[in-house]
Amino acid sequence: MRERTGTDQFDDDRGVADFLAGTSRGLEAVYRRYGGFLYAVARSVLADDDDAQDCVHDTLLRVWQNARSYRAERGALRTYLLVAVRNDALSRKRAVARHARIEERAARADDQMYELEMTDPIEAARLRRALATLPAEQRTALELAYFGQLTHVQVAERLNAPLGTVKSRIAMALRKLSSSLRDDGAGAP
Repeated sequence: MRERTGTDQFDDDRGVADFLAGTSRGLEAVYRRYGGFLYAVARSVLADDDDAQDCVHDTLLRVWQNARSYRAERGALRTYLLVAVRNDALSRKRAVARHARIEERAARADDQMYELEMTDPIEAARLRRALATLPAEQRTALELAYFGQLTHVQVAERLNAPLGTVKSRIAMALRKLSSSLRDDGAGAP
């Protein structure tokens, strides 16, 4: 371990003060001083070099931009940054796992293809009227999924929308259609 001289301590103190003041010089000083250590922490959690680098970069920027959240009386900046990087790395790891589970469920759900066969012209007209009452986002997602025979993932890609949003739009559209068709059929013989 390197022995710190009085000059090193002065530079560290000034670097920390500059960091907490929000200067770019302070951000550079803290990154030079603690970057390697913080990277090792992130790498041990994420097991990926690029993700670890991104994590350290994002965390340092976030802390630097919100420096007033740091309280010196609670501990050293190094410890604060260590905890922040570790927490961010764990959050990233959980998010990746969560997204993988969502994709897996979506892939399983996409294996179930739905087919709609309308041979009765009166029923087809009722369906067209009910579809026309849906908001455009819901109608488009539903039409792509059912009439376009696209999977939810494919609909999300086509609409450039998150998968969960597409699934919600389709579910809401189906509920509204069901209600509309039920109400429309109440007056029919």
